[in-house]
Amino acid sequence: MVISPAIAPHLAPSATLFINEQVRAKWAAGETVYHFGFGESRFSVHPKLMQALADNAHHKSYPPLQGVPELREAIAAYDRRTIGVDCTADQIFIGPGSKALIFALQMALAGDLLIPTPSWVTYEPQAKFLGKQTHFIDASVEDGYQLHLENIDAAVQKANPGQKILILCTPHNPTGLMLGDQFLRELADYCRQNQIIVLSDEIYSAINHGIVPHISLAKYYPEGTIVLGGISKHMSLGGWRLGRAVFPKELKESLLPAVMSIGSEIWSGVNGPTQYAAVHAFANDPEMDDYIETCSAIHATRTQHMWSWFNELGIQVAQPQGAFYMMPNFDRWREPLAAKGVHTAKELAQYLLDHHQCAFLPGTPFGTPAEDLSLRMACGFVDMETDEAADAVLTAWHVNPDPAVFMDGPHPMTAGAMAQMQAFVESLG
Repeated sequence: MVISPAIAPHLAPSATLFINEQVRAKWAAGETVYHFGFGESRFSVHPKLMQALADNAHHKSYPPLQGVPELREAIAAYDRRTIGVDCTADQIFIGPGSKALIFALQMALAGDLLIPTPSWVTYEPQAKFLGKQTHFIDASVEDGYQLHLENIDAAVQKANPGQKILILCTPHNPTGLMLGDQFLRELADYCRQNQIIVLSDEIYSAINHGIVPHISLAKYYPEGTIVLGGISKHMSLGGWRLGRAVFPKELKESLLPAVMSIGSEIWSGVNGPTQYAAVHAFANDPEMDDYIETCSAIHATRTQHMWSWFNELGIQVAQPQGAFYMMPNFDRWREPLAAKGVHTAKELAQYLLDHHQCAFLPGTPFGTPAEDLSLRMACGFVDMETDEAADAVLTAWHVNPDPAVFMDGPHPMTAGAMAQMQAFVESLG
């Protein structure tokens, strides 16, 4: 047997899935591990969605390739209502998760790929599978890896002439940062002038911490922005594997058929019961909207609490503004860490797992330089490892949402992890 040369050099599991398997193995062996490595929202499926899935189990035939019309209509109305994207059902394509849709879009679009530093671990491997040239957009740990237009331009100058693809994620995985209004206006003008098609990954758009409003680039660059999202994060339905892409009217007749052609040869269509049940996730239902807002507020409170604690320990980390991630940096302790045999982010992550039972991801798979002692921290899993624990967190919020009381309640693993991190920092002098 011979593996395809297009794939063989890039055969490695996703870093996020790999750390999850490592942690589960340690849990199975009876070890305590504080899991900050996996970005999963752990809240229970809303009862209305549970019932809707059961009610639609009879949909056993192949669904329409583009997605069932009822779902696309619901998504179009939801996007108009929540993020202000002016779209109709015929501009929407349903896929088995936004990850598959991003891969199909990369396959369909010509041009080099531009990736901010840092970025979600999947973007670059997908490009490598397709033989695309990738160019990371430089960013500095000193300002929390903020995205700057001049750095985008520097990456564009290195790319091949012609059309290029820029992938954005806002709110951002892995830093939790969001793109502001003025920057998006300037970016829209720049992309318009430089033949750049933007894949705007807005899967975390509903998880906002109330610091910066979420604004889609499609508001200012509607003709060149494909908006991607799904139900995995704000509805805690990662296992349902349902994503959607909203195509600009200007690309509906050219790019959408190309992506649909790819989908027809790979996944044929997303399973019917999930699609029909997901209609209720996007419906203008006050009870559903309240659940989304509650879960998002809990994510924000937990993430901000952990950020404050890290900040008090003197760990350099930009304040997250959305999603449930942040990216702490430990460069200030480079010398004492070197004395412990830690010289890279990967070694730092392994040291914390081995000596302090804290599972983080190194920043390197996200595109940061190996010498940057930065880690990606996901705040959505710890203290919500089981369905029962997640329900206890939700119940405690309804009893008293005051952050001081709430974080003092059903969060023993968070407290344990912070004690470990405090001990770690103290060991560095």
